[in-house]
Amino acid sequence: MKFLPRFAACIGFAAAAWAQEAVVDNTGTVANPKPTWETQKQARTYQLGIPAPRGLITDRNGKPLAQSRLSYNLAISFPSPLDFTDQQVLEFARQQVTLAKGLLGREIKLNEKSVLDHYKNRGVLPYDIAEDLKPQELAVVAKGVTPTLILRQAYTRFYPENSLAGHIVGYVGRQAPLSLRPIENGDLIFPESEGREGLEQIYDNELRGQPGRLDVTFDTDGRKTSERVSQPPVPGYNVITTIDRDLQALCEDVLSKNAKRGAIVLIDPNTGEILALASWPTFDPNIFLPFVNQQAFDALQKDPAVLLLPRAFRSSYPPGSTFKTFVGLSAFEEGKIKPDTEFGCPTGIGVGNFVFHNWKKVDAGSLNFVQALTQSCNTWFIQAGLKTGSKPLIDWTTRLGLGQKTGLPLKAEEKGNIPNDAYMLRVQKRKILQGDLANMSIGQGDILITPLQMAQAYGVIANGGQFHQTRLVSQIQSLDNKVVAAYPDRIRDNLAIKPEIMEQLRKALVDVTESGNGTAHKAQVEGIHVAGKTGTAQWGGGGDRDKQRTAAWFAGFAPAENPRYAFAAVYEGEPGDNNIHGGSNAAPLIGKTLKAIFAPAKSDDEKPDEEEQTDESD
Repeated sequence: MKFLPRFAACIGFAAAAWAQEAVVDNTGTVANPKPTWETQKQARTYQLGIPAPRGLITDRNGKPLAQSRLSYNLAISFPSPLDFTDQQVLEFARQQVTLAKGLLGREIKLNEKSVLDHYKNRGVLPYDIAEDLKPQELAVVAKGVTPTLILRQAYTRFYPENSLAGHIVGYVGRQAPLSLRPIENGDLIFPESEGREGLEQIYDNELRGQPGRLDVTFDTDGRKTSERVSQPPVPGYNVITTIDRDLQALCEDVLSKNAKRGAIVLIDPNTGEILALASWPTFDPNIFLPFVNQQAFDALQKDPAVLLLPRAFRSSYPPGSTFKTFVGLSAFEEGKIKPDTEFGCPTGIGVGNFVFHNWKKVDAGSLNFVQALTQSCNTWFIQAGLKTGSKPLIDWTTRLGLGQKTGLPLKAEEKGNIPNDAYMLRVQKRKILQGDLANMSIGQGDILITPLQMAQAYGVIANGGQFHQTRLVSQIQSLDNKVVAAYPDRIRDNLAIKPEIMEQLRKALVDVTESGNGTAHKAQVEGIHVAGKTGTAQWGGGGDRDKQRTAAWFAGFAPAENPRYAFAAVYEGEPGDNNIHGGSNAAPLIGKTLKAIFAPAKSDDEKPDEEEQTDESD
């Protein structure tokens, strides 16, 4: 990254009738220090700010996700002295615009009020009429500039990977112009950008850098006598994320080809670092450059696909059967079940006045935990949940990070929900009843989990209970690569899952993908044991089944025996579509992702998955 070359020669200041009307009282204090265009009583040197280029936002390997570049604007430079009438200002501006149209070969609109405001208050600065010229336009315009129609340089943001990680990186917007008041010392010579969303917003102060200083001197007649850069701008710090650009691109590609709406999250369970945080659909933040276009922003907001919504961390869904893993962990740790404990798996079970049904239409007989999780038996886990109790279940799932924000350095992260007595009293006007607990035991009811929280929780299980603080940013660096701030690995909690319990969990989760009774065959990867759990749950619709949507889940870790990745995938079904399931819609998202990671040569020319003839629900 470099400074603007020969900045003082490029900004296009007009020699202006500019002076400081100063009234000195009997104490020697300067009163009324603001510039004025009516008086020219003394020479004056003005000190103006040169905006600094914003720092980089990069992936973990230094690949840029957000950069700054030089931009060229075509601008009107008003002649001095600044004594035009309003009519003369507009006539002069129209002449320059006509010339500019001939050079650019395109329409340029002139905002007359904006021109007059600029001339009266900031006429010594150029007035931009065409911003961020394209290379072919720049080549033509450079040959046709005049002392009053000039090129001037500015910094602008751009996103070299376009829509990749758009929800994470965010975008910038231009600060409000200062044309409504007279120019003052310290004002910037062109507008500075500020973060409006994503990491651009959260780390705005670090990314901005330190403005430089331009000294401009005028004589008593308002003629410019000198102009020099007395202090160059200092570029902002670089924000280094934990994201792996290639993994992020892979996850977004898998989503784009296999889901209209959804999310995939990959976490390193041994460090808590987020490797991919993909939401689909996404958007290209470059559409907001060189400034946030309100029309484009409104169009994105009104799009029924909700492109601006980062589903990976700002949407929460009922988890369905993925939650059964946590029920089993809670029951084991509380001593309520053992590896050889068996419950029946009938087609239905009555709790209070309600009958909960299993997704299978036949009684599966007596099952232990591994068998029950493999087959995803609802009635088995309801019995296990009732035996465990609501408080232990709430305590263990809370320790896994569910129902609370992960601490992601992005605004509006969804909290999710693990209902407790306080919540039930507030919402349902009663404490948790047995029916509520039964519903919770199969991941239904008022439980809500984000894809990021789900991947985080399975990451904790993957490494035996060590809860590494989930991180998206690893460090902040200066331009010369000195570390200004670091966010090292930190243990947030240690659940210390007993080895014999881990053995049961790992075996059951692997059987989900590999056993003949499992529900996630489409997540299999040759030569790799994938541990995971499917889930299917309905949400939304306001009680109207035709408007309900289905969230299809698959979450887990791989390789099972030495986990390198914890993952969660959500596939959002269309309203009223009841043919969406974790095994058939979410598991393939992870299967395709892991195949590309562990067997890239084979996955490139892999044939499409054949439909499996199963009656699996999860």
